[in-house]
Amino acid sequence: MSLPLPSTARAWVVWSAALSAYVVAVLHRTSLGVAGLDAQERFGIGAGALATFAVLQLLVYAGLQIPVGLLLDRFGSVRLVITGALLMAAGQTMMALADDMSGAVTARILVGAGDAMTFISVLRLVPHWFPARRVPVLTQVTGIVGQLGQVLSAVPLAALLAGPGWTTAFLGAAGAGVFVALVALAAVHDTPRGRVSSGSALSWQQLGDDLGSAWRHPGTRLGLWTHFTTQFTGTVFALMWGIPFLIAGEGLSRGAASSLLLLFVLTGMASGPVLGMLTQRHPLRRSWLVLGIVSANMLAWALVIAWPGRAPMALLVVLVVALGLGGPGSMIGFDYARTFNPPNRLGTATGVVNVGGFVASLLTIELIGLILDARTGGSASYHISDFRVAMSVQFLVAAVGLAGILRTRRLTRRRLTAEEGIVFRPLRDVVAGLTTSGLVKAKSWRL
Repeated sequence: MSLPLPSTARAWVVWSAALSAYVVAVLHRTSLGVAGLDAQERFGIGAGALATFAVLQLLVYAGLQIPVGLLLDRFGSVRLVITGALLMAAGQTMMALADDMSGAVTARILVGAGDAMTFISVLRLVPHWFPARRVPVLTQVTGIVGQLGQVLSAVPLAALLAGPGWTTAFLGAAGAGVFVALVALAAVHDTPRGRVSSGSALSWQQLGDDLGSAWRHPGTRLGLWTHFTTQFTGTVFALMWGIPFLIAGEGLSRGAASSLLLLFVLTGMASGPVLGMLTQRHPLRRSWLVLGIVSANMLAWALVIAWPGRAPMALLVVLVVALGLGGPGSMIGFDYARTFNPPNRLGTATGVVNVGGFVASLLTIELIGLILDARTGGSASYHISDFRVAMSVQFLVAAVGLAGILRTRRLTRRRLTAEEGIVFRPLRDVVAGLTTSGLVKAKSWRL
């Protein structure tokens, strides 16, 4: 899958330049979460209407994943990264100047469209520029470093909102988008040969065949359900309801809430390389990592929701650390897409996987907003009991995702056994001292 690498330094330059575009995309994506209470005041809206902003953004993002994946296989990463950065910059400019709901909604649609083009385009560069053995870890690192965009929204963007105000904050975000578009234009190349991929001509039959082949493999669907279940609760927290929950529900100051959001990001950055190495060394046990992360997320939420009154800071720290594992955990879904699909449909398969977490996120964001509105009559005067009820909807979404993981894992294992003769022994055998090398046969290096 990788082309000959003429210069390791050049590979790092290309990856870093593309990664800067993803960092700024995450800033754009999470900016409304930091500005949620400000948006309610500026536009005079309730929780349900506020949630509509994020839901539309994520709906556009999720809806474009498969078309963008198909375009990525046709046109390569460079064009999509630049187009995405400029679309998001345009959206943030509109948000800076908007004084009513219609302008703000259009702005978030543009942000969602540009965001949809960025991450999977950056991921596609990795196997072209680096040896296959490095791909799982670099996939994790790509997702992790990209979350610095949340730091930019939680600290400098929040400071601009509290100081110069709404317009300056969002115009500053738009300027960052234009800057990374120029960086990508100057430094990013699709392959070490320096060519912009143009692929073969698109046809409806080819599009259908590529999408159908990717979907029919249970490993791709396992990646989708993995992304669905591990990513959604952290995305809901960072993108929309984390800051309102911590400030209006738990009674924290804006500074304390921003610090917890920063801890969320740092947890993901610290845990990602570890999960990447475990994924690389134990490919047949990736699903156990996923199930462990989902369990940690739901247990942490159960403790916070069940706590009488407002939760102590120590418990909120535990919650944020648990949620921070979800982003790196969702990267395992992309590793499934890579290992179960050939290079010519990697963009399509990656797009399919990336739909999962964002569909779960948009559904959860909207449900939480509707529940909060139902309990408060549409006002922004929240009590911790309101958030307890609303946040509990996450358990239902997680249950749906877990059912999908377990079913597709069983189908994937059955197919690997039939095609490659891989036998999956009980986990207790591994705990008893067996290594995964005893479980893997000749062709399983592809995992």
